[in-house]
Amino acid sequence: MQYPKAATSLKLEDMLRRSLWLLALVVVEVPLVLLSALVLLGSFTVGLVPFFPPCVALVRRVTRRTRKLMGIAAPYHPEPPPPVPQADGWYRSDRTLYKTPRIPAWNDRWKWLFGDPATWRDFLWLLLDPVVKLVLAVPLLVLPGHAQRVYGYWAALLLGPTAKSELAGQVRKLSESRTLTVDSQAAEMRRIERDLHDGVQARLVALGMTLGAVEELVRTDPAAAVALLAKAREASAETLVELRGVVRGIHPPVLAERGLGDAVKALALDSPLRTDVEVDLPVRLQTPVETALYFAISELLSNAAKHSGADNVIVDISHTERDVAVMVWDDGGGGADPSRGSGLDGIERRLAAFDGVLALSSPQGGPTTVAMSVPKVLPEEYGKKKNPMPRWQAAVVVFCWSLSWLPLFPQGLVAGVFKTIGFEHRSWFLALYLPDFWQWPAIVGMVSLGMLMYGVALYLPMRHSRERWIAEVSPRRPWFSRC
Repeated sequence: MQYPKAATSLKLEDMLRRSLWLLALVVVEVPLVLLSALVLLGSFTVGLVPFFPPCVALVRRVTRRTRKLMGIAAPYHPEPPPPVPQADGWYRSDRTLYKTPRIPAWNDRWKWLFGDPATWRDFLWLLLDPVVKLVLAVPLLVLPGHAQRVYGYWAALLLGPTAKSELAGQVRKLSESRTLTVDSQAAEMRRIERDLHDGVQARLVALGMTLGAVEELVRTDPAAAVALLAKAREASAETLVELRGVVRGIHPPVLAERGLGDAVKALALDSPLRTDVEVDLPVRLQTPVETALYFAISELLSNAAKHSGADNVIVDISHTERDVAVMVWDDGGGGADPSRGSGLDGIERRLAAFDGVLALSSPQGGPTTVAMSVPKVLPEEYGKKKNPMPRWQAAVVVFCWSLSWLPLFPQGLVAGVFKTIGFEHRSWFLALYLPDFWQWPAIVGMVSLGMLMYGVALYLPMRHSRERWIAEVSPRRPWFSRC
């Protein structure tokens, strides 16, 4: 089976481009640090409060760009809704009434920005990020992959969502998901009612009228009655076929009896395209999840057959621990756009009920890749970590984390500061006991040793996680080994 190259693999030029973007943001961050300091000082001393929201908006634009580059979720609390007038037409903000919504809206926005911990974490990140990028400037250009992973840990530390913001986001997402689910169920009920009314019900009415005519003709014209009975038998068979189609549209029997994998393989047999299906699921999924994924794959296969002009389709259903991932790839002309009514909105609504997400890559000229992921739908035993880190690597990581501060800070940076200012007290700084010619090389060596130990402590767990992930994914998806 010929698999495509992974659409998610990053090329070297892409990583370099992202490194250049990260370094270019320093040009904006440094002036913004000075502006933020002036605005914060003025807001809390001479009452320049109106300048605080625009300053926060500027900072959030910079952090939003960084989050987009590093793939970090936004941590902000939900934005307050617009003010709603009372029965008398006035707007209330705390204990004060206003004729227009401008002041209540401004007050709500101020409280939202000022009371969100992510706002102050953004300011702290803005203050420290230029220094971090200065340290990582050369690695970002020479070793962009590894340097971006290290920078990603730093960015996620301050720009990532906290437990409270995650909880608020989950509550908001659940509310939206509930609304989407109710709307989807209502639309599905309307579709079933329409299919029954326009198809099965009309055929049953016609069948009843035919049988009534047979009752009138059975004594006067038996031959015509026999002919009408034959037509009634054919109509009943067609009605049964259409009724089975309606039932399959609700919950296909093959899905209920044999599970998602065999149901998708049955879809592949009915597809006019050459469809290859790879399934790696250790157990059957819950019925609602199976149904959502089945109809999502069915919609994608239908789109590929009708609109893409493809000849080949690949469906890959796999899992990583408790998460289920589905990839549907076709070699058509591409150009798929959810805004043009291609059914992708309906798929997203189905997946949203289970916190699932959909990602689309469909450039003009093709190919088209649709990736779907539904988290934590397999039993808990599949979420246990396998292939633990070797003991010697774990010991090296613990050793580096425990002692890397010693050469970096007291024996390196602090000794360098004492050497620079000419502080004569040598204390326990080893480099200061050496001859003058060797003191600075020793200080630089200590700083390099500390940074190296920190790098090893970060690199070994990342390498082990990547090797474990490759070992789990590569046997199921041969195209990954060529990325």
